[in-house]
Amino acid sequence: MAHRLAPQARAELSSIWNYIFKESGNAVAADSVIDAITERCYLLSHCRVGRHLHSLRRARASPPPVPPDPTDRAVSSRRAGRRHGAVRGAAAWRRARPDHIDNRPGAGGTIGSKAASLAEPDGYTLLFGSSTTLAASPSLYRNVGYDPVKSFVPVGMISSVPFVLAVAPHVRANTLAELVAYAKANPGKLNFGAPTGTLPHLTGEMFKLRAGIDMVHIPYKGAATAITDVLSGEMDMTFEPISVMVAHVRDGKVRPLAVTGAERSPELPDVPTMIESGYPGFVSMSWTGIVAPAGTSPEVAAKLNRTIIETFRAKDAQEGLARMGAEPKFGTPESSGAMIAAEIPKWAEAVRAAGVRLD
Repeated sequence: MAHRLAPQARAELSSIWNYIFKESGNAVAADSVIDAITERCYLLSHCRVGRHLHSLRRARASPPPVPPDPTDRAVSSRRAGRRHGAVRGAAAWRRARPDHIDNRPGAGGTIGSKAASLAEPDGYTLLFGSSTTLAASPSLYRNVGYDPVKSFVPVGMISSVPFVLAVAPHVRANTLAELVAYAKANPGKLNFGAPTGTLPHLTGEMFKLRAGIDMVHIPYKGAATAITDVLSGEMDMTFEPISVMVAHVRDGKVRPLAVTGAERSPELPDVPTMIESGYPGFVSMSWTGIVAPAGTSPEVAAKLNRTIIETFRAKDAQEGLARMGAEPKFGTPESSGAMIAAEIPKWAEAVRAAGVRLD
């Protein structure tokens, strides 16, 4: 029997899913993903990119497989105006559903993340974390109130989105090496745009540090304006998700010099990685993953991990993710925890280079 979401919940999920991958006009893709997940998972609790936390609490009488009892409450963390701010994603397990959602705004999702870290470790509270809340925010924000390693038990990863370094046509560089040579010969003349504290901003700072160049960061309130200014030639370059920039690349409106994934992107197969371009280990991905409060048993984490992988490995779900520029990224709780731990010092270094701290 197919399970269906209420129209209002479905509309919200569609909006969130499209927001996550910046495909706001792609209703078909959103529907495909939502159908694939709801068919397998009666609960589809969700979190906006940089906006939502879901804390799932027990109360219903008919038990799902994992955890042992269903949930009746979803608590979410929301922060307006932060595109890459904090918690994002969609979590699910079969035959369970929340009765209400309590939005908790503040500090790029860190307030909601702190609330999740303090929840009972009984398997009913899950945080949809991201590279921001679980890796960058502890260095970026003052007094977040949780430790991304000590306060949580990793459950599993969901997806990742690589960035592309794209320059405006007027920039005299056809390769990354030429860009770096120009920047070294003309210190302070090149600029890049991104909202302060977002992963595109921190990726640009990481590039400056690794290349030993002086570029000026121009802060924007939103990524859309920064992209528009690159397209018009008002801005020299930007780091943005490949899914956002690929159409502009194909139209010849921007020139891609490198992608930030560990491997080349299927969408831009002719564009080298930062690693290939001479920067070993330079990987910057906007990823999502699920964690539970510290103290959650390994058995519960493992069962949730298997449910998550089963859901998102379905062909239709993966096709929907691919259409929206996200790469499936699965792993065990152990490998997910190792990845989170490895990401923290990388982004801490970028935050120090940027010299920025947010309240």
